[in-house]
Amino acid sequence: QVQLVESGGGLVQPGGSLRLSCAASGRTFSNYAMGWFRQAPGKEREFVARISWSGGSTYYADSVKGRFTISRDNARNTVQLQINSLKPEDTAVYYCAADRGVGYGYKNPLQYGSWGQGTQVTVSS
Repeated sequence: QVQLVESGGGLVQPGGSLRLSCAASGRTFSNYAMGWFRQAPGKEREFVARISWSGGSTYYADSVKGRFTISRDNARNTVQLQINSLKPEDTAVYYCAADRGVGYGYKNPLQYGSWGQGTQVTVSS
């Protein structure tokens, strides 16, 4: 499995921006499609974005389209999530995850076999 560590979260005012990063180690990072999920208190973990192993394909939840951008650098074993125009409802713990190649569908957390510890994003004035 690949080990994942997220960073870049914090407290930001509505309308602000953050850049989350996920550093991978262990097995060959470029073999994995990667996803970002988030989980707010009392809510289920929800899909945010996904990027293919090559970076050539990206997918987003409707709630973040146009505001969030996922990217990856396979040479540095990192995946990033640029989040702009933040809203209070974006407040959550954000997790990166590595696709394990099963058939649950890319929006389902069960599709992913390795998870980071999460980074807190709080949007508040």
